[in-house]
Amino acid sequence: MFEIEAYNYDLPQDLIAQVPTPKRDHSRLFVVERSIASFSDHRFFDLPSLLRPGDLLVVNNTKVVPARVFGHKESGGRVEILVLEHPDPKKDGNLKKGGSATRLCLLRSSRRPKRGSLLFFDSGVSGEVKDLLDDGLVKISFKGDRGIDALLVEKGFMPLPPYIKRGENTSLSDMDKERYQTVYSEREGAVAAPTAGLHFTADLLKRLRTRGVSTVSLTLHVGHGTFRPVKTKDVRHHRLGHEYYLIEPETAARINETKRNGGRIVAVGTTVVRALESASATDGALLPGAGKTDLLITPGFVFNVVDVLITNFHLPRSSLLFLVSAFAGLDLIKRAYERAVEKRYRFYSYGDAMLIL
Repeated sequence: MFEIEAYNYDLPQDLIAQVPTPKRDHSRLFVVERSIASFSDHRFFDLPSLLRPGDLLVVNNTKVVPARVFGHKESGGRVEILVLEHPDPKKDGNLKKGGSATRLCLLRSSRRPKRGSLLFFDSGVSGEVKDLLDDGLVKISFKGDRGIDALLVEKGFMPLPPYIKRGENTSLSDMDKERYQTVYSEREGAVAAPTAGLHFTADLLKRLRTRGVSTVSLTLHVGHGTFRPVKTKDVRHHRLGHEYYLIEPETAARINETKRNGGRIVAVGTTVVRALESASATDGALLPGAGKTDLLITPGFVFNVVDVLITNFHLPRSSLLFLVSAFAGLDLIKRAYERAVEKRYRFYSYGDAMLIL
């Protein structure tokens, strides 16, 4: 159960979705009923009929920053960076006014630059490598009249996961800026999308309300740790990076009231699960507030808040697969993934969804 190889599976490369479905809620929905170990096939727009009046949908309103930009070194060699730190502009009014700013970044180049190396980007923005860290991470001090944040807004690409193949200046960039973002995104700060939420439309949320399923939101800014491969043999020894979350008092009150009234808490995505379970008290009540979480959920974890999970299909040997296996049982999830492959569901960020009841 805790050996990393237990979370491996075979996936044909052509089932890795490179683009989303033309309409968000027309993606397929694979339903897993834990109590009777059954599977059924639906479309995402069927969701209202699969939930109950009195259920409460909890979504992550984080907004993805177009944090991936291209530049070059002094030698002319090409570099690609993903800016990982995004301070709140409401707390720092100088962010988009130029000047100097030092940020943690993920850097890719044919040869890693040395400390003190200069990097050059569009719009007169340059950077100096201040520190070299592990796993391709660097500290870069940016300078320029426009500033690094303005550069990201104007020239940045969405930080798509590596299995979605894009080149520089791709014609799909505009589509990614719209579709790799939920319709309810609000608080900027993520470097990866909470992908279970990509299937929702405003009309679907309205239909859920008509059904008697309300929606509340929280914020968890998805960090680069979501792409970090698991290198430990025992999954319990893997370490996630800390991610900021915020649960407003009204959200916590609605969730606690729903639980008291016998309604189910429906988490839209693993990020919502991790935020809710990180903020739950020992008696199961949800506590409001802000914090950082590095909660790793593996089989044997006791879920205090979440009753139903909407999620996408996850990579083999990934921490997200550990979480859904903890929620539904490893054997059932392995059978579900085998069935989904047989029925040619589309996998990963732009792929189809799973509802675990």
